[in-house]
Amino acid sequence: MRTVYLFVFSLMIFNLSCSNSVDSEISLEENMEMEEMNSGEVAYSGDFVSSAHPTTGKVSIDKALEILTFTNFKTDDGPNLEVYLATDTSASSYVSLGSLKGTEGNFEYNLPSDIDYEVYTHVIVWCVPFSVNFGYAVLN
Repeated sequence: MRTVYLFVFSLMIFNLSCSNSVDSEISLEENMEMEEMNSGEVAYSGDFVSSAHPTTGKVSIDKALEILTFTNFKTDDGPNLEVYLATDTSASSYVSLGSLKGTEGNFEYNLPSDIDYEVYTHVIVWCVPFSVNFGYAVLN
């Protein structure tokens, strides 16, 4: 009987020691991912402003990583919403970054390497079928 208790106790100690190392590995991996995500430098940023629909959140551009990031973003749903880098709020001239990835949350978009951010100063959520600006951010 004493052997059974010793065996169970040994298993418990082994199990606890293994679970702590797994948690440490996960934490280390998460920290490394966070460092990689924050390794770039924000060159431009702005706050979303409502236009035809309530739109909130922040946008930032990391030129080195060529990534545009939406943070705490929220807007209404609509048909065929796209994300544009544009010269103004009416999208007179724009570059489409693709479909809006969601109406709420944090998202990333890859940027073309040849964008002139002195010309394309606006990020717009654009409803293509109705040519409507849902909301925009001016990049500073």
